[in-house]
This record gives sequence, structure tokens and C-alpha cells, in this order.
Amino acid sequence: MPRKKHPNSKIEEAVLYAESKGWVYEKPGKSAHAWGKIKCPNNDSDCRCGIFCQKSIWSTPKHPENFAKKIKHWVDQCIHTDEGGNHE
Repeated sequence: MPRKKHPNSKIEEAVLYAESKGWVYEKPGKSAHAWGKIKCPNNDSDCRCGIFCQKSIWSTPKHPENFAKKIKHWVDQCIHTDEGGNHE
């Protein structure tokens, strides 16, 4: 089943960007206040102390355009993204 679109178009665009780079969307848990989560498909000891790279995506951030920029920044700063924007 396809994921639900984010209610904000700028954030939806940023999530699509993350997905195009190999990141995976995950639905939030029942008690979560987030719209969802994006995760890097890699997990190794060189990556942020071995902690799986993941970021919560809020439903209604205070500044949606800035939050969308942050999502793209998280993806672009991943150590597994090569210069062409693809995961190793």
C-alpha cells in the first residue's frame, strides 16, 4: 500500500527527495506524534556511532519550508550518499 502524502507540499517534496536517494518511509507507531519517519537503508559502525540514521517527520512543523530544507540536508549529509546522490 502506498504511503499517505504529507499534508504540506514542501515537506512531501522533501520526503520524495529522500526516497529518491534510497531512504525509506516508515509509518509512526500508534502513540507517536509524528507523521512518519525516514530511514537510511544502511547501518554500520561508521555511521553516527552505529546508530541507524532515522529522522521523524512532523505533521505540522512550525516552519514547514525550513523543515523541508532540513530533511534534504539530513539526506545529503548521510555518509553513505556518494557525490552522485546514490547510496552505496
